[in-house]
Amino acid sequence: MSRKLASIQKIWKIEPIEGADRIEKAHVLGWSCVVNKGQFTEGDDAVYFEIDSFLPVRPEFEFLRSSSYKKTDFMGEGFRLRTQKFRGEISQGLLLPISSFPELYDAQMHGYNIGDDVTELLGVKKWEIEEMATTGGTVIGTLPYDVPHTDETRVQTEEGLIQAFAGLEYYISTKMDGSSHSVSIGENGFHVCGHNYEYKDDDSSSFYKLVKERGYKEKMERFVENNNINTLTIQGELCAPGIQKNRLRLQKPEWYVFTVRVNGKRVGLKEMQNVCDALGMTTVPIEEVGNDLPSKYPTVDALLARADGEYPNGGKKEGIVIRPTEPVFCPLISGPLSMKVVSNKYLLKNGD
Repeated sequence: MSRKLASIQKIWKIEPIEGADRIEKAHVLGWSCVVNKGQFTEGDDAVYFEIDSFLPVRPEFEFLRSSSYKKTDFMGEGFRLRTQKFRGEISQGLLLPISSFPELYDAQMHGYNIGDDVTELLGVKKWEIEEMATTGGTVIGTLPYDVPHTDETRVQTEEGLIQAFAGLEYYISTKMDGSSHSVSIGENGFHVCGHNYEYKDDDSSSFYKLVKERGYKEKMERFVENNNINTLTIQGELCAPGIQKNRLRLQKPEWYVFTVRVNGKRVGLKEMQNVCDALGMTTVPIEEVGNDLPSKYPTVDALLARADGEYPNGGKKEGIVIRPTEPVFCPLISGPLSMKVVSNKYLLKNGD
């Protein structure tokens, strides 16, 4: 499921901001955005741009230039949306009238549905730091077919995910602050990958060096042979000095596994832990295992409070990831049920 960075949404609530004459708070999905006072009324449809969006340079976004303009060799130029605070209120994303965009006039005339994805139509991209700048390595191609992207859906984007956990055993893991990396072995060979690309074995990738030092290839070869497996894919977060400001305050690189796929299918918590034990790998920390998530954390706010905390060495924790202990297909996200909750305190501190 690709992420809807820009979509048509309904504003379900507007609240005043104490002491503010020109701004107020509008609620869309599970997010809140600070908007100009009187710009919208409750029930209005609008274009919502999520945080992490990188908006193109065009007149409709020029008001963001002083606060959000970025230009890099990797991303080009545009406007990066991040979590901000106005008069003590957190604002996450951008709301603009549908009428602001000529591309959407036809949609207005011929009808549209709430939730329609207009990311590509409006030229919006996901803000990403160039992978090569943080982890190094010679790119030889995009991700192989058996190594999927690892993005998780934020609970604010799809609040219905909370109720999807009703009656299920779940686990909460720590969201480690690093760079997503994967290893995979199968009929088409052995692959070492970052978030977007596959790396060449030429001693230029810090992650590939870690894989070779720990003998992961040989261990995985024995494991798939002994267990009659066609494809084994292991995905995790590489955390180390030089990556994401090393907020875990590690002295040496570590790779924390969060997903194991056997023959293309995600396995459950216990099997993931067993595979990692057999291969000498470290899983992400498991903070909690429980039943019926909505009874304990019924709202987005309750989960945001649960997401706050610190890593063992004192850095502010990025957040949490929640999954069933055994994979369950979820129609809301057209894939295995899973969601992330990123701490607002982390976002404000780190400017993301």
